[in-house]
Amino acid sequence: MRDRLLMCGVIAGPLFLATVLVQALTREGFDVTRHPLSLLSLGNAGWVQIANFTVTGALYVACAAGLRRALRPGRAGTWGPPLIGVLGVGLVMGGVFLTDAGAGFPPGAPAGAPEITWHGALHGAGAMVAFTGMSAGCLVFARRFAALRRWGWVTACAATAVAVLALSSWPDPEGMSVRLLLASAILFGFVAALAVRVTRGLPDAPAHRRTVARRKSPVLRT
Repeated sequence: MRDRLLMCGVIAGPLFLATVLVQALTREGFDVTRHPLSLLSLGNAGWVQIANFTVTGALYVACAAGLRRALRPGRAGTWGPPLIGVLGVGLVMGGVFLTDAGAGFPPGAPAGAPEITWHGALHGAGAMVAFTGMSAGCLVFARRFAALRRWGWVTACAATAVAVLALSSWPDPEGMSVRLLLASAILFGFVAALAVRVTRGLPDAPAHRRTVARRKSPVLRT
């Protein structure tokens, strides 16, 4: 059961990105270079992207449950899985709370920037929750890999966090949609790689093993 939950984190990213790509190529009037991906949730075919957000988010929540089973007790076992769960919750928020129409999409929408509604604001908050929470999660997992002296993984964790935060918070609005798509691909790829690594077995940190050994060792009394 644990490994099945972890595999949810492997399939979630490709499922999301493939669904977005198909829609970007087939939805009339959509231009990925200037339209936010969230606009795909609007219009007659908007249910596809709504389902994409929601299903992908649920898969990451399931992956978080699998990681919790695999990593506790131990470093990153307490905070790492919930932060991956936060990624899932942010995506579900993106499906439940729709963004506001604008930039000429869907066809007939105003050409300029949209007027932000309460549900549009919550949609944007979901993206912020997802990117920020999982970036913090990368640093939590870096701590565990550092204790294991897996320096390649430490580098990957740190590089993922920096890249995602830089791409998602870049102030220039031009090309923002492409940057967010790239940030999503990096983040999803990291979670997939982490899930596969954990299914193969992730040893605990030496310090933690010594602590557990001391707790289990009998106390000699004289």
